[in-house]
Amino acid sequence: MERIERFVDNLPPMDLMRSEKMALVQLIIPVESAHRAVSYLGELGYLQFRDLNADRSPFQRTFVNQVKRCGEMSRKLRFFKDQISKAGLLLSALPVLEVDVELEELEVQLAQYEHELIEMNSNSEKLQQTYNELLEFKLVLQKAVGFLVSSTAHAVVEELELSENVHSNGNYDDAASLLEQEMKSEPSNQSGLRFISGIIPTSKVLKFERMLFRATRGNMLFNQAPADEEILDPVSSEMVEKTVFVVFFSGEQARMKTLRICEAFGANCYPVPEDISKQRQITREVLSRLSELEATLDAGIRHRNKALTDIGSQITQWISMVRREKAVYDTLNMLNFDVTKKCLVGEGWCPIFAKSKIQEALQHATFDSNSQVGIIFHGMDALESPPTYFRTNHFTNAFQEIVDAYGLVPLRLAVIASLSFSSPSEECITAF
Repeated sequence: MERIERFVDNLPPMDLMRSEKMALVQLIIPVESAHRAVSYLGELGYLQFRDLNADRSPFQRTFVNQVKRCGEMSRKLRFFKDQISKAGLLLSALPVLEVDVELEELEVQLAQYEHELIEMNSNSEKLQQTYNELLEFKLVLQKAVGFLVSSTAHAVVEELELSENVHSNGNYDDAASLLEQEMKSEPSNQSGLRFISGIIPTSKVLKFERMLFRATRGNMLFNQAPADEEILDPVSSEMVEKTVFVVFFSGEQARMKTLRICEAFGANCYPVPEDISKQRQITREVLSRLSELEATLDAGIRHRNKALTDIGSQITQWISMVRREKAVYDTLNMLNFDVTKKCLVGEGWCPIFAKSKIQEALQHATFDSNSQVGIIFHGMDALESPPTYFRTNHFTNAFQEIVDAYGLVPLRLAVIASLSFSSPSEECITAF
């Protein structure tokens, strides 16, 4: 074994073809500088920590609460991205450079933004639902008038025929005159004819009509007309074609059946008065409320888009910060507390050439955290085989990743990644 090690040590230098010599090191980090030290080491990228808490579940680790907080902030940031995408806005490619924000401040800021967006979405949904109902009511009023006029004309003709029959009988008495007056004063109720008007998606009209026909055994009259405007579906957020309908029937039982069928098919029913003057008055009121709601919805959309634009200008920076913080706390969960609970003990592998850079980064972390105790960094004897690390540059990094896709070579084995300009299969042969 010693001969093999001496042989490997005496191999000629192959800077871009052999992996680096690795060393097992131990770090004893004071608690007050642990976060900053791990953050600096992560930016350096030369130290691979070993998990000293492998026997513990993620929920038994020391910094589990901080990891949960980072996960919750990641969820809020995903929610913001979804809202920005739904609004059709674009994320800022160049985020606004600001002073580093503490994790606690960012958590409070994200919670405020989320609360505002949820409240704005809730208000917008309520206003949109009211707007859709008024728009449907307007369409029903416009289309149902024609059906009611034709129905009234038929009723007037029937009344005239009945009146002629009554007057043609020479033996009618005062009771007949009273009946005639009652029929003239209440023409719509003399035959018990009723109607229900509403609107339904066009795709359900055929099944809806069949169900009404079967439920009433054909004792109904179904009139329909396509709506002039498409209506936004609040569930799917898509424009849906709808059809206005008016169902004429007779009797309370038929009315109850019709209402139940309308509810089952998702048809919205709206009351339409028979009096033309009342119809015009209601139409004016509906149009007035629609114009007010349109202005309110437009103002709400502008306010919401402004808030989303402010979020989009910084969300890239926030996502990067939350990811970095979560990675730091995941790494801290791999360390152990010492007996005094004042220091964290960690172990890891690093290239031998990077020891000086790691020590320099640890010194910066101690200074920036104003710690009175420095970080202890020393080597350890290794029994297991170290990981493989290749030093690459901007040019050779892409080729090394292609070779690593097939597997990592053993430590110090030559791999000509910088000369791998052939097909992936040939690169695999070169690596192994």
